[in-house]
Amino acid sequence: MKEQITSDKLAKPNGHFSQATTIEAKGKLVFISGMTARKADGTIAGIGDVEAQTRQVCENLKAAAEAAGGGLEDIVRVDVYVRNIEHFPIIHKVRAEYFKAPVPASTMVEVAKMVSHEYLIEISAIAVLPNG
Repeated sequence: MKEQITSDKLAKPNGHFSQATTIEAKGKLVFISGMTARKADGTIAGIGDVEAQTRQVCENLKAAAEAAGGGLEDIVRVDVYVRNIEHFPIIHKVRAEYFKAPVPASTMVEVAKMVSHEYLIEISAIAVLPNG
């Protein structure tokens, strides 16, 4: 069972993420590559729209987790790469729709370039699937 860890010695998260997440390490680890806003047909969703791209990225994370036999609730860590850190509130609003408590631990950084100049966000993830 995933558990959100909090400490009164740390500042409260200013977004939709945990300070730390624990999970008993029994099960299957799933390392999900960086997901972008590419749809199954290869086209890019929401060009110029970070909210639409974040939704597509979350749908892609969900599809990858489900293909491995789990779901978004099994994701314990995400690494988020954005072209504009000013989009933080929009991205976290969408993440809150997809990730329910206990939410994954997270890192978000702004990057200068991505594989396509049309990508505004990319998220990689680690999930732990229970045995059975």
